[in-house]
Amino acid sequence: MLPLIIFLLLLTTQTPTASTAANDYLKLPLLHKSSPPSPTQALLSDIYRLSRIGRHHHHRSQKGVIKSPVVSGASSGSGQYFVELRLGTPPQPLLLVVDTGSDLLWVTCSACRYNCSSLHSPGSTFLARHSSSFSPHHCFDSACRLVPHPDPNPCNRTRLHSPCRYQYLYSDGSTTSGFFSKDKTTLNTTSGEEAKVENLSFGCGFQISGPSVTGPSFNGAHGVMGLGRGPISFASQLGRRFGNKFSYCLMDYTLSPPPTSYLIIGDGGDKHSSTISRNPKMSFTPLLVNPLSPTFYYIGIKSVKVNDVKLRIDPSIWSLDELGNGGTIMDSGTTLTFVPQPAYVKILIAIKRRVRLPSPAESTPGFDLCFNVTGKRKVKLPRLSFELGGGSVFEPPPRNYYIETEEAVKCMAIQPVGNEMGFSVIGNLMQQGFLFEFDRDKSRLGFSRHGCALP
Repeated sequence: MLPLIIFLLLLTTQTPTASTAANDYLKLPLLHKSSPPSPTQALLSDIYRLSRIGRHHHHRSQKGVIKSPVVSGASSGSGQYFVELRLGTPPQPLLLVVDTGSDLLWVTCSACRYNCSSLHSPGSTFLARHSSSFSPHHCFDSACRLVPHPDPNPCNRTRLHSPCRYQYLYSDGSTTSGFFSKDKTTLNTTSGEEAKVENLSFGCGFQISGPSVTGPSFNGAHGVMGLGRGPISFASQLGRRFGNKFSYCLMDYTLSPPPTSYLIIGDGGDKHSSTISRNPKMSFTPLLVNPLSPTFYYIGIKSVKVNDVKLRIDPSIWSLDELGNGGTIMDSGTTLTFVPQPAYVKILIAIKRRVRLPSPAESTPGFDLCFNVTGKRKVKLPRLSFELGGGSVFEPPPRNYYIETEEAVKCMAIQPVGNEMGFSVIGNLMQQGFLFEFDRDKSRLGFSRHGCALP
């Protein structure tokens, strides 16, 4: 899955404002792409992404609801989920990766003014000069103070047009840089009307290079919609208007035709949001805070079971320590699930002991446990369950952690991480088919197998 960037940014001085009917919520479609990546490609992309996350890891008004269809990006070669955002005046549609593991909303930008169609295909980049409402933040704005800057970073405090410049360097050498800016975004509401959100802050990337942000794992995307816990994320900016929570269902992207998933931002008083918040089958676990990595949504794993048998795993393996190491994050931008090496070994051994199937003739690169299911119409594989903080139990279906790597071969889609990584990740494959609600005010994560079919 595609690697993404992580920013620690200050709260902007201008809060986005929106004009919508009371209790209305917004719908933004996410688009389906081409054929799925190979499991090995997905694993390599995940490892790229986690190396960057690891680098970072160690270092109410009138309410409505935004609802955006989320379509799997697995078929784009990454296993990601995308949303379409219409930015600027007049609106320009851009396809963005939905990412709970980063804060910054950024898009590819061009300064082209005339004859731009000869340089850029329609919808492939944001044409900043074609938007009458576009404006870079000034380099002396408080919003600019903690954005990573290029070196040198010229800033004329008295000059009217001295833009806030940002630059981010990935661990693999990829970079994105440009102006930290603001503009209007246009969103569709459930009533069929358009809602315009003013002063949405985002990174306008004029220079983007490297495999992380231009390679196959980024195929088809025009930027990233960061939904992290930081004040500059899309969820935070719109949460000030619609309510400080968001929810989504990530549907199985291997189905054909792919079902529509939904991203909902806010907590309106309509029947839909009530269905989410008051879902009697919703379980909750506390969201933990790591002051050293404030972007991420951490949860606490207490124990793991295979076929209802608790594995003998030291609980401290899952803990978030005082140095900010360890813990488990929920990450929509990673495809597979990653757990500490000692826990991985116990899970692998427990599953292997319970399966009476032959190994495939050829191994799948990157996957340690695979089974040959030739001639088996229905294969019953061991089930996993995770006891979480607060006493809730997360029990995903087997299809969320056994994947078909080639015809008649199924592999365990869980990977080990060493001590140098320092944390576990619940990726989007493990999350499929669940309604998740990230309640930032109550600092809790709700989840349920029921509710993904909400209109």
